[in-house]
Amino acid sequence: MTDIKKRLISTKNTIHLAEDAAQRPPYSVSLLAVSKTWPAEALRHANQAGQRFFGENYLQEALKKMSALADLDIEWHFIGPIQSNKTKEIASHFEWVQSLDRAKIAQRLAKQRPENLPDLNVCIQVNIDNESSKSGITPVELFSFAHEISQIDRLVLRGLMIIPTKTADEAQQRIAFKKARDLFEQLAKRYPTIDTLSMGMSADMILAIEEGSTMVRIGTALFGQRKPNIPKLLEDADFRA
Repeated sequence: MTDIKKRLISTKNTIHLAEDAAQRPPYSVSLLAVSKTWPAEALRHANQAGQRFFGENYLQEALKKMSALADLDIEWHFIGPIQSNKTKEIASHFEWVQSLDRAKIAQRLAKQRPENLPDLNVCIQVNIDNESSKSGITPVELFSFAHEISQIDRLVLRGLMIIPTKTADEAQQRIAFKKARDLFEQLAKRYPTIDTLSMGMSADMILAIEEGSTMVRIGTALFGQRKPNIPKLLEDADFRA
């Protein structure tokens, strides 16, 4: 058994235990493997162990992995900041975009979605703690932005994605998660396609599940600690246009 398979089994067990403790239905929380900076072979091991959903932050890196793993049944989620000059490739190669926060990008993704592919699933990224260093719309802007996105053909509005302030303070984490869940529930009342609240990572997934997450984005717990890849980070830095 590979280390990745062991970690995947352990992570899924953690999710199921958290669901049970929160009195939520079994398998109500999906696992998205955050695979940025990890080689295609690591993703292959995870897929062979039963993981199908993978999230990538950097387009060029993701495209290379897609080519190397074309023989596998993988659902690809784009979860990083989106540059205007990369929308065509994102629209052509991903099933989901979880980091939508600009109307201009939404229009480009819709226009550039190939006709032979299903509509693109999208989540709105909400800057839940209003941090200047993070992407995402503010909670105040959410409902007008959601209405705008819901009117765009070729996009299916599925929910919200948040990255709260990094902190060891559980009370602060819970406040952010509760706020996101409240926004998610309000949005779900307005749009029948809303079913995804993407929040929670390796360090806080249990708390996120307690507070209503339907998808946790897990990297470290599955693949181990990342080694910084400075050239790659510079190549794919968020130079927005």
